[in-house]
Amino acid sequence: MFRNSLAPLALMTTLFLSGCGWQQIPQAKNDVEATTAEITNQYKRRADLIPNLVEVVKGYAGHEQETLTAVVEARAKATAVNIDPSRVTPQQLKEFQDSQGQLSQALGRLMVVTERYPELKANENFRDLQAQLEGTENRITIARQRHIETIKAFNNLITVPPTSWTNALLYHFEKMPQWSLSESEQKAVEIAPKVQF
Repeated sequence: MFRNSLAPLALMTTLFLSGCGWQQIPQAKNDVEATTAEITNQYKRRADLIPNLVEVVKGYAGHEQETLTAVVEARAKATAVNIDPSRVTPQQLKEFQDSQGQLSQALGRLMVVTERYPELKANENFRDLQAQLEGTENRITIARQRHIETIKAFNNLITVPPTSWTNALLYHFEKMPQWSLSESEQKAVEIAPKVQF
């Protein structure tokens, strides 16, 4: 008899806890950490590819040393800034985004250089690396999009009732900074692309 009366109470408690963010808030935080790790993984993939790209270009455009040096230096800066997904601060996130933005700009200049050298564009190794870089940039874009969505879901859980009440009572999490463009990326997207024939 006593056991039968506890079953509905346990069910009601489970339903109440599952609806008030007891489980969703920690799960959402884990999702944000996972997507942050995926972004850094994709950026690392890009940084690993860059030395190969620079070596291929060096053989054909050695006199473009300034551009090649800029790419190598930007890569070094980008790989020097690491973030811990479980403890990322807004300042660390900004530094990481800025360094990755500088690397994106350096790669953009490198691609312009390669347009000047038809023999380089025809090189099979260069075409393969260019395709790898394009695929990597697409993966980074998708990873960033997923990260933005998980941050939005987490911030909604900790700021919108009734789950925000659970956060205020138990977890005390702060809103996470949303992923945004670095300063260099913001400047680049504000300029409309020129089409030349």
